[in-house]
Amino acid sequence: MFTKQTIRNINIKGKTVLLRAELDAPLSADGKKVMSDFRLRNNLPTINALIKADCRIVIIGKLGRPDGVPNPKMSLAPVAKRLEELLGHPITFVSDCIGDKVIRATDQMKPKQIVMLENIRFYPGEDANDQTFAKSLAEDSGAEVFVQDCFASVHHIGASMDAVTHFLPSVAGLSLEKEVDTITSTMQEPKRPLMAIIGGAKVADKIELLRRFIEIADYVAIGGALANPFLVAQGIDIGDSIYDRTELQVAKDILKRAAAESKKRPFVLSMPHDVVVAEWIDKTAPTRIVDWGSNSVADITNYPKRVPTSSMRVRKRERILDIGPFSASFIAGGVQLAKTVVWNGTMGVTETPSLQGPIGPTAHGTETVIEALLGDLGHKPFVVVGGGDTVGYVESRGLLGAFDHVSTGGGASLELMAGHKLPGVEALLDKK
Repeated sequence: MFTKQTIRNINIKGKTVLLRAELDAPLSADGKKVMSDFRLRNNLPTINALIKADCRIVIIGKLGRPDGVPNPKMSLAPVAKRLEELLGHPITFVSDCIGDKVIRATDQMKPKQIVMLENIRFYPGEDANDQTFAKSLAEDSGAEVFVQDCFASVHHIGASMDAVTHFLPSVAGLSLEKEVDTITSTMQEPKRPLMAIIGGAKVADKIELLRRFIEIADYVAIGGALANPFLVAQGIDIGDSIYDRTELQVAKDILKRAAAESKKRPFVLSMPHDVVVAEWIDKTAPTRIVDWGSNSVADITNYPKRVPTSSMRVRKRERILDIGPFSASFIAGGVQLAKTVVWNGTMGVTETPSLQGPIGPTAHGTETVIEALLGDLGHKPFVVVGGGDTVGYVESRGLLGAFDHVSTGGGASLELMAGHKLPGVEALLDKK
């Protein structure tokens, strides 16, 4: 259960609210158009609740990494325009986040009026968690209450995450509450069997997540480039595939932990048994399947001839770019037995476009997993999709609404799943 106060727990009727929203939407190259409004849509329940309560709403947020320097291509002006369209409610944009412009714009606000301030990262005080900057945010906006509704950033310490809560009574918005509640309950009280499908690029980013799932999950499947050091640790040649040699010992330790866990209880750690390889990453690059597990693909491909050794080995110039069909089917089979699945990280290089259809040449493993998660193979578990690149791919396939919960936060969801406290949540008022 969410242990912090929310807008439901305090009297916000008619008050001026400083709302930290999730505004970090990707823009076009010229910085004038929002290319994805997924994160913006997650703000709507909280904003609509504040409008209904006759609040005067001052929205703050960040966009990109301007490093404390104003940058026209990272202005929140186009974000304000798109959020206005989504709400069907006018928003006044102010080209600063503290100072005289803000004071003039917020001094005579009417109930239900919305003002959005400029990118808070245009000031170095945001990332520095500066008290003076935070005080200006609170005072210049005329706010009486601070509402935190940006889950994607609550794992960081910043003025709009921590320092501002020293100057205003601070509670959570509805999106933040939902994110923390869903992820926490999934990790602490899941319907079992619990399965974790972990992909992505670097082991370093997900060491703690993997260790946590080995402790609590019934089945952990690893794919993507994340699997490379694990394959090397098992003596499998991965050719020219990218991996960090410093992660090899970490991979060995995780394999050892998993083996020990499987002796104590029913537990499975699944690694790729076959992979898709190519000599370069491009939509025109020829691909082939390397099968060192069952050899079934190699046998079928070469029959009636004997299976050549090359069918079971990644060549020196080749890179592993996806899990193979046998590995994908194995994971899909695991999904059929699971009641709860946490998916964080794609199984291959999903951004490579295809010459022949919507699915890229190295995205078939991920697509097989998606089909299983959506129930296309017969059984549909409760599915939580982690943030970051996973969400980007799901969105590109038009499937954001097809899963039970799709998180707005990559790093924040990883931290929460690993069992860490989130500074932006801890700073809020506790429930009495």
